[in-house]
Amino acid sequence: MNTSILLILLVPIVEIYLFIKIGSQIGAFNTISLILITAVIGLYYAKYEGLNTLRSAVSQLVKNELPIYEIISGAALAFAAFLMILPGFLTDFIGLLIIFPWTRKLLFKKFKKKKLIKTLLKVNTKI
Repeated sequence: MNTSILLILLVPIVEIYLFIKIGSQIGAFNTISLILITAVIGLYYAKYEGLNTLRSAVSQLVKNELPIYEIISGAALAFAAFLMILPGFLTDFIGLLIIFPWTRKLLFKKFKKKKLIKTLLKVNTKI
């Protein structure tokens, strides 16, 4: 089965399961409040990290260097902010993992081993 179709089916099922489990433990109002609070805090932190990435990219450009890491990091932060907007605990957790710089670097290292980032680096250095 295609990975994207599997994700489209599994993510809502896991989210509904988590809503039911957590809602039965802490109550419906607290569950909804927790989802809203994590979304607001996550989006604020994504904005903060996005501005830090932008500052770093500008400093790379001033040094006349190509800000490859900052470009990829900015795209990852945009995806993390999107995940934070979606209601649910799983998407908030994944979004928070992407937002934090040290976990984002670990994720980039994993993709670097798969040569995805190396391919992007080759394309951008030829420009």
